[in-house]
Amino acid sequence: MAFPFPQRSLARLRRTWRQPLALGLMGIALCGCSFDLGSLMPEKDKPQEAPKTAAAAESAVSAGSVTEAQTHTARGQALAKSGETQAALDEFNRAVALDPYNAQALYGRALIYQGNNEHDFAIADFSAASGLNPQKAEPLLGRAISYLALGKVKEAAADLDEASEADPHNAQVWTARGQAYERLGDKTKAAASYNRAVALRPRDDAARSGLARVGG
Repeated sequence: MAFPFPQRSLARLRRTWRQPLALGLMGIALCGCSFDLGSLMPEKDKPQEAPKTAAAAESAVSAGSVTEAQTHTARGQALAKSGETQAALDEFNRAVALDPYNAQALYGRALIYQGNNEHDFAIADFSAASGLNPQKAEPLLGRAISYLALGKVKEAAADLDEASEADPHNAQVWTARGQAYERLGDKTKAAASYNRAVALRPRDDAARSGLARVGG
């Protein structure tokens, strides 16, 4: 993989790419400033073609379980916003155990895993949430951030391409997309992404810095 930067600066740049964006996503999402966990409701109560491995879980989910899961999810969201992430994680775990199709709980749990650098777990939950809400950009963006943290840049770029189509007005998506393509050495796509981010959010320092690096 070719990088457009001197080798000696890679370590510094990786820290610049990974830590602020991952922490920023975690903080903004849990504080409710950008992402709406309430919007991550499945478009249908259950997938039309549930995986065979989920058949037992689906048959065990009752209306009461769904309601109780929603209560635990709401508690988890409140705890996460107040910074009590371990207690929030416990609530999300309870919610998912009661209703494996609770996209809000899966997404909230994924953000906590991501904040704890447990990216493989985060990716699994972001994937599940995205499967339940294929038109939502937030789970795709979250999964892309974890892919970037693991060095899976091509996978991140693919998710961010999809997320930018799902929500073309999301500045965070464009900033992350710029970073992904910058790491892939594609200055043209990186510059285009950073420009979109700056147009949407002129004070986006990460996008402005990226744009200066790629010469857009």
